[in-house]
Amino acid sequence: MKRQAGLAFILVTLLLDVLGFGLIIPIFPELIKEVSGRNTSDAALLLGYMVAVFSLVQFIFSPILGGLSDQYGRRPILLISLFGLALDYLLLAFAPTLGWIWVGRIIAGMTAANITAASAYIADVSAPEDRAKNFGMMGAVFSVGFIIGPAIGGFLGEHGTRLPFFFAAGLAFLNWLYGFFVLPESHKKENRKPFNIRNANPVAALGLLRKYRVVFNLTGMFLLTNLANQLLQNVWVLYTAERYGWGPQANGFSLTAVGVMGAIVQGALVGILIPKLGEKRAILLGLGLGVLQFIAFGLATQGWMIYVIIVVGAIGGIAGPAIQGLVSRQVSETEQGSVQGALSGLWSLVSIVGPILATFIFAYFTNKTNGAPYIPGMPFFVGALMMLLGTFIAIWAFRAKRYDDPMKLKAAED
Repeated sequence: MKRQAGLAFILVTLLLDVLGFGLIIPIFPELIKEVSGRNTSDAALLLGYMVAVFSLVQFIFSPILGGLSDQYGRRPILLISLFGLALDYLLLAFAPTLGWIWVGRIIAGMTAANITAASAYIADVSAPEDRAKNFGMMGAVFSVGFIIGPAIGGFLGEHGTRLPFFFAAGLAFLNWLYGFFVLPESHKKENRKPFNIRNANPVAALGLLRKYRVVFNLTGMFLLTNLANQLLQNVWVLYTAERYGWGPQANGFSLTAVGVMGAIVQGALVGILIPKLGEKRAILLGLGLGVLQFIAFGLATQGWMIYVIIVVGAIGGIAGPAIQGLVSRQVSETEQGSVQGALSGLWSLVSIVGPILATFIFAYFTNKTNGAPYIPGMPFFVGALMMLLGTFIAIWAFRAKRYDDPMKLKAAED
């Protein structure tokens, strides 16, 4: 019962957190335009720089907070993160200048330990055989939050640019109160590990992955598949507008479809398919479907085809929870936070490069004056190639059969 209660608590915490984040998505560019007085294209560049800086700061601080969660527990790190998020939203709500927005984004990057601590929390409260299913529930919560959050943010934004940020700050503070008074600690004292400042260096933290051979062997797959997804996310609106003439409403419908299918797959199919297929087969099936989905997006000639591709390709979402389940079972109980922090650092590193690479590829192959062939779907084709290379790396890692026994690792540490 304690495990199920802890899981329910963390899922509610994540839902409130994602709702707050989703609230500001549709209105954040408008806030930048309002504060800076710049046009849409200049504001878009500023937004890209802010995303890159946020990701850079997160890359630096994720291993620090992950290591601290291994020593002091997940709960205090989550509370620090939520408080920092509430402060960021308030700064954005009151921001009279761009400087305030930059400070808010840096604070948010420093305290963005939600995913790291939440992933470690789920690993703590889940039996090894249930981790993939529970990580799938975590993914479903994210999907639901991204369905509801942008819709509420868009509605509130009609009544004032600052209103969604006040509402998001209120949600973050409510989440902090919930965590302070209700959320139990998941990390047992006997599994605590002293914080090591050397491992807090983001590069050194990535070196920690070498201790776990399967996790380390899959590092290339993490980088390539996450970079592929960055290409998709950062050109989606640009691509659909260029190819199908879609506006905000049509794109809103498509993103809602992605969220709904993600919630179905992560919340229901993961618990059915992964136990039947096993984690390795589920990972390979998910990555393979990802390759086909990227190619199909790039080739789709009609807008309605996008919805068919979203529905069919969503099944590939089983790969994420299967990867998280496999990784968490390979890692000793004393280092769940540190390893999750290192993996979050990898994601942050990709998030710095991804937006720049995605928009560069799209701009180059849609510019009709530079002599390049006109291929608006090129970012998706490049993403498919990255996803395919990631699949080959996974096959190689699984054939190596270098699986570490977490119980032996813990015994060696003791």
